[in-house]
Amino acid sequence: MNDPRTRIRVVIADDQPLLRHSLAAVINANPDMTVVGEAGTGHEAIRLSAELRPDVVLMDIRMPGTDGITATRHITADAATESVKVIVLTMFELDEYVRAALQAGASGFLLKDSHPDRLLDAIRRTHHGESLFAPRVLTRLIEVYLAQPTGAKPASLDALTKRETEVLTLVGRGLSNDEIASRLVISIKTVKTHIGSLLSKLQARDRAHLVIAAYESDLVQPAR
Repeated sequence: MNDPRTRIRVVIADDQPLLRHSLAAVINANPDMTVVGEAGTGHEAIRLSAELRPDVVLMDIRMPGTDGITATRHITADAATESVKVIVLTMFELDEYVRAALQAGASGFLLKDSHPDRLLDAIRRTHHGESLFAPRVLTRLIEVYLAQPTGAKPASLDALTKRETEVLTLVGRGLSNDEIASRLVISIKTVKTHIGSLLSKLQARDRAHLVIAAYESDLVQPAR
């Protein structure tokens, strides 16, 4: 039996009680994770994150009062909760909110109609430092992001090694660390080392911004 102290601690923030309870049932059925709190508003999500210090928050976007984007920004900006990872629960039709959530510090985006196994995989991967994007969300996110006249210059790849460029390309395609290791025939530890170097050289806040850098630099093209 898993030591309770090693379980991934999750807070669910959604204004629909039935959905919260359903998600909690799926999560609590796994021995390596547990739901430690439920919030019906963004304000409650901020409060529970500060009180419980969970590993991961599943955050709905549209909630009464303080919305999920504002709550995400508070959680990731507060020194007391900056280590908390936020996975935004979204519907494909609401892709205009996804970019705002990314800017607020979200680590991943999951569609509400995703299979339970994908939910559990998202929690585990996010907890271990990976960003996770539902494929449709990733495609729309990048298309919307690149369509914005931000004036930002594409990330310079001059300082990257050939291997780092290969890793960045695969990160941009949404591959996990395990998948990158398998594709390049290297160890997981080596993949993590390369990603750490990429974050430093490209001055990226997290893996999600490495995805953006891969697209900005034309290593990966948006699906049409």
